[in-house]
Amino acid sequence: MRIGIPKEIKIIEFRVGMTRSGAHEMVHDGHEFFVETNAGAGIGVTDADYEAAGAKVLDTAEQVFEKAEMI
Repeated sequence: MRIGIPKEIKIIEFRVGMTRSGAHEMVHDGHEFFVETNAGAGIGVTDADYEAAGAKVLDTAEQVFEKAEMI
C-alpha cells in the first residue's frame, strides 16, 4: 500500500500523522511511505530522519495526495 503523510496546516499545531519509527515499520512491512517535506519539524523529526526510515519526502501536500492510496 502507498501511505502518505501531509504536513499539518492548522496554526500552532505541531503533530504529525506518523513518526519516523512508524514509517520504518510501514516500509519494513513492504509499504511505500510518502511524507511532505517538513511534516515532522514541529516534533523535531527531519526529512533526513524520514528518508533514513525508508520514506520518500515530497515537496507538496498535493504530491503526497497524488501518490498515496491512504492518508
